[in-house]
Amino acid sequence: MIGYIKGTVEYIGIDYVLIENNEIGYKLNASSNTLSQLNEGDRVKVYTKMIVREDDISLCGFYSKEELEMFNLLTSVSKIGTKLGLAILSFATPSQLHLYISTSDTKTLSKAPGVGKKTAERMVLELKDRLGKLSISGEDFVGKPTVSMPTTSDGEAIDALIALGYTGQESKVAVDFVKQPGMGVEDIVKKALEYILKTNFKF
Repeated sequence: MIGYIKGTVEYIGIDYVLIENNEIGYKLNASSNTLSQLNEGDRVKVYTKMIVREDDISLCGFYSKEELEMFNLLTSVSKIGTKLGLAILSFATPSQLHLYISTSDTKTLSKAPGVGKKTAERMVLELKDRLGKLSISGEDFVGKPTVSMPTTSDGEAIDALIALGYTGQESKVAVDFVKQPGMGVEDIVKKALEYILKTNFKF
């Protein structure tokens, strides 16, 4: 079992990061919150979880132990798999999810990509009594903000996606996931569409 990887960030994709360690490039599927903490060329330590299925073996990466622990809890819920677990962690940080679940805020939880009312209710039912095992500090990502105010480009990209028929929440999550410094509106929309088409209905 690989507990964590220390190495250099070689490339940051829409929903994954490549980290080089001893001339081996590890592809780690990750949430947007984790990806937002990384920069190409940085030397980092990323916690990992290996996912083994009949037809696939993959690694997921997490910037903090709290996120890894929350991922393990989320994926223990029936019908929440790896992709949906990462999508939920892209929607909210571990401390935010802790709050939503502990207060039975199914209305907010149901707004996460791929999560409807029934799944949100299942999350509260199955996880509320198990939250005490988490070491949530209230600050998930030290040194960098986890929530940012949308810029003008972000707002225009979100509006463009809404005009294409996507919901406001879907559009905001996708834009937050793919945006990088220096990207224009067209680039953000293009990458956001790739993210939505790649993740929708595949959880």
